[in-house]
Amino acid sequence: MSPHTTPSPQVSDGAVPDRAHWLELPADRTSVRVARHTMDERLASWQLPCELRADAVLLLSELATNAILHTVGARILCGAGLITDGCLRLEVHDHDYTGRGLPPRDPGPDDENGRGLLLVQQIADTWGVDRSTRTGGNAVWAILTTAV
Repeated sequence: MSPHTTPSPQVSDGAVPDRAHWLELPADRTSVRVARHTMDERLASWQLPCELRADAVLLLSELATNAILHTVGARILCGAGLITDGCLRLEVHDHDYTGRGLPPRDPGPDDENGRGLLLVQQIADTWGVDRSTRTGGNAVWAILTTAV
């Protein structure tokens, strides 16, 4: 189970005008709640379907949690942007310059953590990890599309 490496537009590249949002937060567990609520409000203002918003908020929560728990750095950067009217891209950037990348993804049956990227893989249409052009750390992204 590895992320997709197919290039896809970034939130800032080709996003529908007025349909991109960035939020920089401290790398603290309480920031995940702030990211969820702030992004849900923004996605609602874009009048996205409830199911897409719920999936997006869940994925953003998982990506932000991973960035906080598994990387070094004092801040994270969360982004969401509509690439087209039915295609949403989520990104979470960290300031981890070690190049460690993604956390381990083989949780045992008794492990309480370690399934976040499994959720991302199941819910997102595609996802991946790149070196961030915004922070120099990791940029983990996911694409969601509305069902037609």
